[in-house]
Amino acid sequence: MCKRVINSSAKKTTLFSRLAGLFVLAATLLLVTSFAATTLAQAQEINFGIISTESSQNLRKLWDPFLDDMRKSTGLDIKAFFASDYAGIIEGMRFNKVQLAWYGNKSAMEAVDRADGEVFMQTLAADGSQGYYSHIIANVNSPINSLEDMFKDSKNLNFGNGDPNSTSGFLVPSYYVFAVNGVDPKTAFKRMLSSNHESNALSVANGQVDVATNNSESLDRLELTAPDKRKQIKVIWTSPLIPSDPLVWRKDLDPAIKKKIQDFLLSYGTKGDAREQEILTALQWKGFKNSSNDQLLPIRQLELFKEKKTIEDRGNLNNEQKTRLTQIENELKDLETKMASLAKS
Repeated sequence: MCKRVINSSAKKTTLFSRLAGLFVLAATLLLVTSFAATTLAQAQEINFGIISTESSQNLRKLWDPFLDDMRKSTGLDIKAFFASDYAGIIEGMRFNKVQLAWYGNKSAMEAVDRADGEVFMQTLAADGSQGYYSHIIANVNSPINSLEDMFKDSKNLNFGNGDPNSTSGFLVPSYYVFAVNGVDPKTAFKRMLSSNHESNALSVANGQVDVATNNSESLDRLELTAPDKRKQIKVIWTSPLIPSDPLVWRKDLDPAIKKKIQDFLLSYGTKGDAREQEILTALQWKGFKNSSNDQLLPIRQLELFKEKKTIEDRGNLNNEQKTRLTQIENELKDLETKMASLAKS
């Protein structure tokens, strides 16, 4: 009798042990599955940064159809990320709140240098060209028709500058318009304001500022959205060609995700799909082509030229400034060598 009780007890203990083991295994599998699903969901959520060339409301209308197609094609959870200025997108990428972004060349350079970014794609303009132009604009009824006119009367003029991280709105005119002519825009004008392309254009059209920076793409867009305002604007200066805007992703983005994004962009608008072409046209693009950080070399050269001229114009340089000039000269030589090599390849 005692033996049967002991055997029965042992069997129960063994059964409970097996059940407990199965429970632990099931719980472990559930946790692993849950963790894997969470990790996968996090890995596939991509915030797409969009620089503030105009109001977020207007940009969202343009970008939502494109991002919807990107979401469906890649299977990634693509979300638009807007900020009030270019710096907000750069900082977003720096702290991994933004994994992919549309930039201008100047802001892309900042993202590459400060935010672990990497240029991987370049936009193609609607006409197929690989560049655009910076402009200085004035009201069509203004007596100002050239840079010479602007500089002559600058103390009586309100000037609309661009975002400090904008290529066409700030960097290019800072060198070609102001540095080359030995003019400091902060002191040359009666008043200087900084804003995005759309606001600068509308301020000139409405007579709120006398002259402002802008670019050819922004003016083309204004022709579509507010043709009456575009008629109130004239161009008084045009820059050399600026390389088309780059797309930048974080270097540490998962390679499988990078491939999905790259494949989508390279095929988008190339299959004769009228809807895709219409969406690209609204964004003022024809499509995309592969690119790299080498796209930024002319912009780096421009930044160095500007810094060099600023230092030289001070006169009576101290040792630190002289040392920096030597560094700039060496950096410019390295850039020239690399650009010449790329031109041959």
